[in-house]
Parts: sequence; C-alpha cells; structure tokens
Amino acid sequence: MEKEITAAIMASTSDVDMMTNDRIEALTKGHGMLNIAAICAANSIAEDVLRGTEIRLTDHNVQQLPIDDVLKKAIDAAELAGADPANAALISATLCYFAGTNAQAGVPAGNRKLGAMARIIAGVDRCGVIAIPTAKVNNRISGYAAVRAVYDAVFDNKIIPEIDGSIMPMGVGGGPLYGHGALGEDMAFPEIAKNGAAAGTKGMLKAYANVGMPPSPITAAIFGSAAILEIVHPDSEVGEKYGKLFKDNSAYVSGLGAVEAAGLPEKLHIRGTGEEYDTARLVGDLGVILKDIGGPSVIGMMAFEEMLSSFEESLAIGAGFSGGPLQPPLGHMTADAVLAMKVLISSGGDLEAASEKIKEIKENFWLEPELAKVATNTISRKSEQVKRGPVTKAMILATDGGLARAVSDRAKFTYDKLKEGKELDEIVRMLDDEKLENVETACSALFSGMMGKDIKIDITRYQGCARRSPNDFLKRYCGFDTDAAVEITIDGEKIVFDGLSQNVIPDAVINKKMDILEAIPLAAVPVTELQLCGHTIINIIVPAAVAATMVSDLTPNEIAKKAVNGAYVSSAIPGGIQRAEEVAKRAIKIMAEL
Repeated sequence: MEKEITAAIMASTSDVDMMTNDRIEALTKGHGMLNIAAICAANSIAEDVLRGTEIRLTDHNVQQLPIDDVLKKAIDAAELAGADPANAALISATLCYFAGTNAQAGVPAGNRKLGAMARIIAGVDRCGVIAIPTAKVNNRISGYAAVRAVYDAVFDNKIIPEIDGSIMPMGVGGGPLYGHGALGEDMAFPEIAKNGAAAGTKGMLKAYANVGMPPSPITAAIFGSAAILEIVHPDSEVGEKYGKLFKDNSAYVSGLGAVEAAGLPEKLHIRGTGEEYDTARLVGDLGVILKDIGGPSVIGMMAFEEMLSSFEESLAIGAGFSGGPLQPPLGHMTADAVLAMKVLISSGGDLEAASEKIKEIKENFWLEPELAKVATNTISRKSEQVKRGPVTKAMILATDGGLARAVSDRAKFTYDKLKEGKELDEIVRMLDDEKLENVETACSALFSGMMGKDIKIDITRYQGCARRSPNDFLKRYCGFDTDAAVEITIDGEKIVFDGLSQNVIPDAVINKKMDILEAIPLAAVPVTELQLCGHTIINIIVPAAVAATMVSDLTPNEIAKKAVNGAYVSSAIPGGIQRAEEVAKRAIKIMAEL
C-alpha cells in the first residue's frame, strides 16, 4: 500500500473527535444529549449481569438487594458521563428493566419499585408525572396533559361511575375487605386503571397534535399509564376477567387501556434478536418506573425514548429514531446501548457472537449500513473515554471492520483521482454524489418493499438557502435551510416536490392536503438522511488527509477549506474545516515517519 494512503488512514482514525461534526466531547459531560451516559450505564449493568448478579426485585425482608448495588453503580456511571442525578436514575432504571429487572415487587411491607429505588439511590426528589417533560421533537409537552385529562375524566365521573366512594361503609374503604376483595380487585382497581390510562393517553395525543408535534403513541401511552398509577392502587391483583393471579396487576391493566387508546400493536420485538414484549406489560411497567422517578429533564427523556427505538416497530409506535433506518446525529444513539447490552446478555457475554449480531443489525436496518457502522464505532470509542465495558467492546468489535473499509476505500479513491489530475474539491463532490445516489437507491428499495410498488426516488436539487437571503454560511452548511427538489416515480407516475421544506411541506400541512401529506415521506426520508450526515465526515477528512501527503503547494488550512467546499452534502453543519485541517496536519507528520 502506498505510503500516502497509509498515512491518511492513520491520521483519519487517530482521534474519534475528527470523525464527526457533532460535538461529542461535550457529550462526555452531558451537554446536549445523554447517549454516552446511557452507554456507560449499560456497560456497568452488563458487567454485573454477566458476572451473575441477581437483578430481580423481591419482597425479601432484608435492607438491601443485589439490584441496589447494580443501580448504584449504573447511576454513578451515568453521572460520570455528565447526567444529573434525576436523569441518571431514569436511564439506569430503564436499562435495568431491559436487562431483565422487574418493575415492582411486594405488597405492602418489602414493597419495592424500580423507579423509586433508582430515585432514592440517586438522592433526588420525586416530582410527579405532571412535571415530567416528553422528549423534544422540535417542541415538547409534559405529563400535565395526561394528568389533566385523567382528572377531567374523574370530575366528569367517567373513570369508575359505578362506585361512589362517599357511601363506602366504615371498615371497608381503606382495608383488605376492599383492597383485597371483589369490590377492589375485581371491579374498582382494574376499571380505574384501564379507563384512567386511556383518558391520560388520549390527552397526551391531543396535546402533541395541538402544538404542532407528531404524536408519539408509545410515549403517550406510558405517560397515560403513569398518570393513573399515581391514583389507582399501583400493584393490586386483578380479577380473572383482567388477568392471572400473581402475574397481572393494576399496572398491567393500565397498560391495556393505554395501548388500546394509543393504537399500539399487542407485541413488540427487539431489533435483531426478535425478543418479544407484551406491549401492555411494557407500557404498564414503564409507567410504574416513570411515576416514581425524580424530575428528569428533556434530554433525559430523549435518552429514554431513544431506548424504545430498539424495537423493530419503533417507527410505527413513534419512538426515537436511533434504531434506524435513518442515521441520526451521534447524540441520539441510545438504542445501541440497549441492543448491545441485550445481545451480550443473550449470548452469555460472548463478545464475538454479540459483535456479529450487532454487525448484522447495522447491515439490515439502516439506509447507509457503512456509515451506520462508522457512527457506532465513533460513539462507542468516545464512550470508552468515560467508562469501558463489554457493551462498548462489542460495539467496537462489530464495527471496526466497517470503519477500516470505509476509510481505506476513500483513501484509495482520492489517491487515484489525485494521480489522474483531479482537484480535491472535485473528488469530494464525487464522493458526496455517490452518497446521494446511495441514499436514493436505498430509499427507493425501502419504500418499494413497504408499499408493494415500483418506486424510484431522485433528488434533483440539494443546496442551502431555501427561504432566507443567500449568505455564505447557509450556502456552505445546507443542513440549516435546505432547498431540495425531489422527483418520485410510483409505478411510472411522476410526482415532483420542488422546494420540499419551504413550499411543499408548509402548503400541505397548513391546507391539509392529505394526498400530498401521504406522499411527502418518500421525499422527506432521503432528504433528512442527507441533512443529518454531519455525524460522519469521512468524505471530508480522508480526502484532506490524502491530499496533505500529495499536494505540496497548499497549506493544511487551504486543503481543509477546499475539501469542505466540495462537500455539498457532508458539510451539513459547521466543524469540517477545523477537523480536516487537524487531520491533514497529522497526515503530514505521519508521512514524515514512513
């Protein structure tokens, strides 16, 4: 291999911070997102589970269970990565749940609930569902919507109209004749749980829509369940009509009501492993956790929702988008923590087996599998700067090969083209042209399979300055004001979306043009994939590194600017010039030693 290519590969991969325009150094202290905190907590939990630690909750008459220590270490790991105690508690409790911990155990003495345990260990106050925000989807709402909807239904006597508490006889209302009898377990509690969760869920869905947000059915359901579980006996048994003794309780029934109201599927499946979850039980359990947790912030709830994107059905249930098919910014990649942890646990800690499964997941569920591998490699290596463990080891092992191929292919391509006399910016543009074509092809295949039609997608214009006065910043970084034109051909019939962001989408949404709204995803998905591509900038830094070893009449800064000028797609957000310049300098230093 030519020395120039070797130097460029070494320089490009020498520092993970150079691989992305995302500010991942900030992520190591929780500024922006908490995916690194989640990955570090997953490292801790996986270590304990693989060591054989019992993580189930029980009502044993002891002061502490092994799960207390597991939670403590996971919370410490999340805080080490910048999570505040309330967010660390939520992240750790949720990851423990996905690792196999039950959400609650015991009535009443020895009663334990996972969310409350995490909150107490983290040393934070309980705030109640009313103050918990949702994840940000540009905007966000709070659990107030669910709580208000529940209490509106209470005041309208729509929760349990058959039972009037004001006539409850003395000795009945607060005791086991009610709480462990037919009136409570067979009638009142399950009806309150089911009807209340449905009301809270519908309130959340309405609130989402009325502030211009796409409703998240899974988040709405969890909030609806959590809101009613602040009212109803949260761990009562229920009558045979609603479930099985010692298996199904009021939390489960709240999940049934929430799932039905949200229109969620009965079963969900972990991506890649196929592990099946009963959706009602999942929603009820997460509702129990959420009602008892402290006051997580928006970014804590973003990490929470991104964990739910580890389900194959994540798009349909409105979970986060770090589970594919789009590759999000590196701050969103929390699903990887769940997926890697679960495949490790299912394989008994076999790193080779786990890494193969993670690799398979990346190759089968992303529009750009190559760049999805590089992104995972980058964020897992960055996480290891905070805390190492089996989760990050498996993620790195799964994606090192993809990283090596992606970088070496671009280095060889650049070397050959420079030898042919091509200019650096022209070479980078060729790489970005190929990226755009790959996205078009992948999306065409994705939607053709989903819709059972022959669909071809062509992005005919992709640039900046869609609606603002032209300026150098928006021309260079088109992710902020993207002017895109897309041609969609469906079974031979062509649809043209000219000015997707500034013309088509506002017109369709404001004027409720349902036929256009139904077709917009065919254009929006590929354009969004391009808008987010600052997560991995190997189309910029690798050519810059090669050029630095071959072009003597340009400084590293001039090389970097030329590379970014050609990167009409990859330079979606600022940061490429500084990183390309640094990589170019490193390539020169390495070349001098070869």
